Amino acid sequence: MDDAPEVAEPQWLDPDEQQHWYAFAYVLTQLPAALEAQMQRDAGISHFEYVVLSALSMAPERTLRMSEVAQYVGSTLSRLSNVVIRLEKRGWVSRHPDPADGRATLATLTGDGMAKVAIAAPRHVAAVRRLVIDPLTKAQQRQLGAVSQRLLAALNAPCPTEWAPPGAAVPGEHG
Repeated sequence: MDDAPEVAEPQWLDPDEQQHWYAFAYVLTQLPAALEAQMQRDAGISHFEYVVLSALSMAPERTLRMSEVAQYVGSTLSRLSNVVIRLEKRGWVSRHPDPADGRATLATLTGDGMAKVAIAAPRHVAAVRRLVIDPLTKAQQRQLGAVSQRLLAALNAPCPTEWAPPGAAVPGEHG
């Protein structure tokens, strides 16, 4: 007797769906690679490191709980901790216990870290504009936002703009 659950017949993609999926899947590989290359070339840091620094730069007092940073950057705490250790060694981030909850750790962007964001942000925003914003009409940009929100909902992954701490700058100001 086989205890494996029955698998429903797959609902195969029709030719149009397949074409849309392949184009989107290719964007999912090409865009991160292009943004990573730009950040490495122009700022000498990974795109992920930049996103962490940028998230902190937009937070009130440039400080967030590590768990909030992890949510914002779509990372596990473990991966984030490893990156923040590297950023600490460079003097761009400091960590300290949250006085409101000693079990939590706060990450704060230092002055040197803010300077790094200020140097990296203009070229990053130019790359985002060149690769994502400018090729689209305003209507397509709105559609991209709406499609992205729906995909994030299907992934049960809230968009950072939905949970940003009160007083935080709008994500995107630094790219």
